[in-house]
Amino acid sequence: MARVLIVDDKAENACYLSELLSDSGYAVESACDGADALEKAKQAPPDLVISDLLMPVMDGYTLLRHWKADAHLKRVPFIVHTATYTDPDDAELALRLGADAFIPKPMEPEEFLARLHEVEAHGVTAEPVISTMPTGDETALLKVYNETLIRKLEKKSMQLEASNRALTRDISERKLVEISLKESEERFQELAENINEVFWISEIYRHHIRYVSPAYEKIWGRACEALYADPNGWLEAIHPEDQERVFKAAVAWQTEGAYDEEYRIVRPDESVRWIHDSGFPVRDGEGKVKRMVGVARDITENRKLEEQFRQVQKMEAIGQLAAGVAHDFNNMLAVIAMQAGLLGADKGLSARQAELVRDMEVVVQRGADLTRQLLVFSRRETMQPRDLDLNVVATDVSKMIWRILGEDVRMQLKVASEPMFVNADAGMMDQVLMNLTVNARDAMPEGGTLNIETSAVSFQESGKAQFPQRRPGSFVCLSVSDTGCGIAPENLTRIFEPFFTTKEVGKGTGLGLATVFGIVHQHQGWISVESEVGHGTTFRAYLPAVSNPNEIASGQPAEAAALGGKETILMVEDDPSLRGFVRMTLSRLGYRVLEAATGAGALEAWEKNRDEIRLLLTDLVLPGGTNGRQLAQRLLEEKPGLQIIYVSGYSAETVVKDLCLEEGVNFLRKPFKAQKLAQTLRAKLDASVG
Repeated sequence: MARVLIVDDKAENACYLSELLSDSGYAVESACDGADALEKAKQAPPDLVISDLLMPVMDGYTLLRHWKADAHLKRVPFIVHTATYTDPDDAELALRLGADAFIPKPMEPEEFLARLHEVEAHGVTAEPVISTMPTGDETALLKVYNETLIRKLEKKSMQLEASNRALTRDISERKLVEISLKESEERFQELAENINEVFWISEIYRHHIRYVSPAYEKIWGRACEALYADPNGWLEAIHPEDQERVFKAAVAWQTEGAYDEEYRIVRPDESVRWIHDSGFPVRDGEGKVKRMVGVARDITENRKLEEQFRQVQKMEAIGQLAAGVAHDFNNMLAVIAMQAGLLGADKGLSARQAELVRDMEVVVQRGADLTRQLLVFSRRETMQPRDLDLNVVATDVSKMIWRILGEDVRMQLKVASEPMFVNADAGMMDQVLMNLTVNARDAMPEGGTLNIETSAVSFQESGKAQFPQRRPGSFVCLSVSDTGCGIAPENLTRIFEPFFTTKEVGKGTGLGLATVFGIVHQHQGWISVESEVGHGTTFRAYLPAVSNPNEIASGQPAEAAALGGKETILMVEDDPSLRGFVRMTLSRLGYRVLEAATGAGALEAWEKNRDEIRLLLTDLVLPGGTNGRQLAQRLLEEKPGLQIIYVSGYSAETVVKDLCLEEGVNFLRKPFKAQKLAQTLRAKLDASVG
């Protein structure tokens, strides 16, 4: 007896094929999707597989690829049986992937079995078989199933009657029918009670639920008896926002003969589930609809997966945008940094002017830290952790915070008496404090008090389910609290979700707290929140404490004097402002500067001045199809002794992973000072001479 594996996510389709093949002498096993089918086939390979195309978790195309790639399964004939054939490319793709036959739905049983036997007779080495039967719709498919099953039931009933008459002549015809019906009901009951879909039958004119399978109680959380007593209970369980749409679809079904809806239901425990409900009409001899027969499935998990996929797409899009913004902003910061460097080099500045220049440099550095956070968010940057005192971070950031709080908000800073050392990225710590502060300010529209505090804490045991990352050891706690409106209990579990916000449209992105959560977890810590409506909110971020911190420099190292030269430099930078300032800086130092905005422009300058050019200073990211690395490789092929310095607003590790780049040696990261540019340039040129 040949074993057949049926792969179809719709129970009615699998039931139909199972009946048809069982009567033809096959042993039948079913799978609800491709993943389920692969698992069953690897445990016990079948003699033949019949698969639909469109299924959740793993579709038929993916199953076919895995099937033909498996050494044990590839010789098992694979038949595609689907209603997705309005596009002629479906059959071509399936056959190209290795299918041994493509049989569309609907198809008369005799025709289907003939195709099946043909595949069995020729085996997998035969020319693929494809049906030329004209296309149909879902109603036609269901009609074929219905008529086929009715004919088979009639045939079985006749066979049973004949057999029973031969065995015993004294059993009445009515008794034979009762036995047959009982057996049929038992089989139907076994089927209905052991599947997760809800089968239902409704009398359309009396609006009476004639039958609903036991899965209704599991999915809806309500008793079947209550639905029989009050058919309106089905509609009442539907989410209020979906009720009108579903009701109109059900009314239209009586005339249009089609019904396929997705809607939400509210269970008695107030949990919400998504339902996919579809069905078809059963007509009387005059063609009038007398019953509605359908299947309802719980698709909540599928909806969650779809939502997660959309969230990933959103995050990818925002990441790309963030990377572009950071790149352009770094170019602007580089111009400001070079201006500040040139001003700072002027020996004629007054004390006040020199202080303003230093303030400008500090602001540029903070701007660079913020853009670096955008690059971290877009995965174009790596963390740069170092040992730092969280007391100092809180003190420095608080000096900027008061400017954004407003007159009605009072800030109180309380740092621990001892240094609170953690190993962290300084820019990320700034962002954690800024985001928590802005969130607290928005929670106090009519004023209040903002408290920032650092403290040392220790734990003796691991955390419970709420804080699984908590573990024994010493930690530094950064606390930010407010006296604002508080957070509703139903929102507390979602506040760290990306794009979730309780603020009005246009007043919140839903990324602030999600970013804080991500940064704290990147640093092997965790964050907790306590809130009471009308009484404020407290966030506590816990970071591993550092007991023996590396020595932290108390001031900026003295910069060496910038030396110039007479060499010819080929500079490639697409930002015109930055290109102009670099040219001016290098020209003042005595260099001859050739400039270009693209790789093509650089090649033109190279052809005319190849012998004079000693060094290429190029941005790694360039427009026009040729990036900085490709340009450098081409020039080095023609002149191996050419010196190269790369420039980028991204970190060296993320821009080019297989190119050895070292900050201040052959790589300059934007924004950079004029002094840094001059020193790196001179060192590279002198090293080539030595």
